[in-house]
Amino acid sequence: MPEFRELDTHVTLADQLDEGGGPVILVNVLSVAPEDVDQLLLAWSTDAAALKNQPGFISTQLYRGIDGSSTFLNHAVWESTRHYRTARLDGTVRAAARELYPSSLTATPHLFRAQAVPGICVA
Repeated sequence: MPEFRELDTHVTLADQLDEGGGPVILVNVLSVAPEDVDQLLLAWSTDAAALKNQPGFISTQLYRGIDGSSTFLNHAVWESTRHYRTARLDGTVRAAARELYPSSLTATPHLFRAQAVPGICVA
């Protein structure tokens, strides 16, 4: 069974799901055993295809660590925390993918928003 870990020890993903704000970025670090990479890619693509049709979904991109790494980073954009929460908690949306994820998977999801830093970047 896949393992889920919190990225932030002070604010859990469950805490974040209660927030009602606007656009959010899901960042999810996914690590699997090297022999499970193909299975992860199958599961992730099945999951992403289902989520792509959900209200509030904007985009997603999967990144892989270089040089044969079996660590991935999923970056997904949602219109709001509410949209992400609804899609995430609806068991029927992701049922097909759930069974496909390898047992060696460790997932570390967290929600983010752009942070303004004067003179460097805007939010």
